[in-house]
Amino acid sequence: MPDFPIVDAHLHLWDPTRFRMTWTDEIPSLNKPFDLAEYREHTKGIDIAAMVYLQVEVEPAYALLEAQWVAERARRDPRIQGIVPWAPIEYGERARAFLEALAAIGPSIKGVRRLVQSEPDNAFCLRPDFVRGVQLLPEYGFSCDVGIYHYQLASTIELVRRCPGTSFMLDHIGKPDIKNHVLDPWREQLRELASCPNVVCKVSGLVTEADVRRWTADDLAPYVAHVLEVFGEDRVVYGGDWPVATQAASYARWVETLDALTAHLSPGARRKLWADNARHFYRLSPAS
Repeated sequence: MPDFPIVDAHLHLWDPTRFRMTWTDEIPSLNKPFDLAEYREHTKGIDIAAMVYLQVEVEPAYALLEAQWVAERARRDPRIQGIVPWAPIEYGERARAFLEALAAIGPSIKGVRRLVQSEPDNAFCLRPDFVRGVQLLPEYGFSCDVGIYHYQLASTIELVRRCPGTSFMLDHIGKPDIKNHVLDPWREQLRELASCPNVVCKVSGLVTEADVRRWTADDLAPYVAHVLEVFGEDRVVYGGDWPVATQAASYARWVETLDALTAHLSPGARRKLWADNARHFYRLSPAS
């Protein structure tokens, strides 16, 4: 385990009995409330100083309520220092009303995420209104978390190039096909994406892209190593992806695995990965 306080840059909380979440209907292990009490239990023994909440794909009608609900949770646990809600950025200029409503919630709103991983059009993020919506985000002080599968990386690279003023976070290292040990073309496309200085990469969600029942650290190792190589120590952050990751690993096992895979890093680089880079990207409070 890291011997210093860490930042979990990818936390989920939810209550399917309160907000409709269609995607959990067929996943009984996830189709139940996961709140702060459960998170504290699952992370017992790990020194987590701060968290960033990521939207959980509630039905769009509930999206603004979700952001407000999490802001209330942050008052209960001030370690939730950042919130990244959903926003309809595909509406371009017409997304302003929603972005203004998010900004009114308060400074804990750090960015937005509009998942495109389930869109059948792999170029969905290059539709003109979507691009325009992403270009608007810096006006509100928001960054953009990107949730895609590896086969959508080419379009994502072009989106980033069209939005040089927007800060991007690639979630789950772009969801490569770890289960089948496929590295290319993900490997080269990730290098191309990393050449854009406005992108940071989140090492999260790897265990659920691997064989959820039989994965080993060796399965993940080449992916973690490549991310560190192409993004460098200043643009990689840790994320727990709890509770989604519980389908494949306990919180402690994921932390222990990543800690072992990055044990060769210098003490300074380890602190950047586990805490400092997330604080910088999401504009969190300085470490106490």
